[in-house]
Amino acid sequence: MKGRFHRRFLFGAMVAVLAVPILARPPYAHEYLVKIGDLAPDFTIRQADGKTYQLSDLRGKGLHVIGIDRDEPIETVNSFAKQVGISYPLALDPGADIFARYAQKDSGVTRNVIIDRNGRIIFLTRLFDRAEFNKMKARIEEELGKEE
Repeated sequence: MKGRFHRRFLFGAMVAVLAVPILARPPYAHEYLVKIGDLAPDFTIRQADGKTYQLSDLRGKGLHVIGIDRDEPIETVNSFAKQVGISYPLALDPGADIFARYAQKDSGVTRNVIIDRNGRIIFLTRLFDRAEFNKMKARIEEELGKEE
């Protein structure tokens, strides 16, 4: 009995030790959980108009701009889009599950994640800084200039 208890405890301790690096993954700058060069975590996009697809479905394709609204009801999203005049599709992220794949769930919003046609993250921003925004635009133009 003593040996069996010891083995169970040891196994439990090993599982706990192995799980710590996964659970305690430190955030990068601006509390991102991803960095430039990473394969973008896949997720299901549910646009406000009801259309659904996977992020990975866009690989190998051209420019797609999608606004993902974290944890807002569809009425709020549609009202905001109309008020501001947004012309690109808006997607819903109830519970901030998509957001949590990219940044710490309780960190601030207004983020841009630029993903190349191969599914790799090529640029990350947080909030708005004019110089950073200009660098992001240049990086997008550079990517669009590449041959498919």
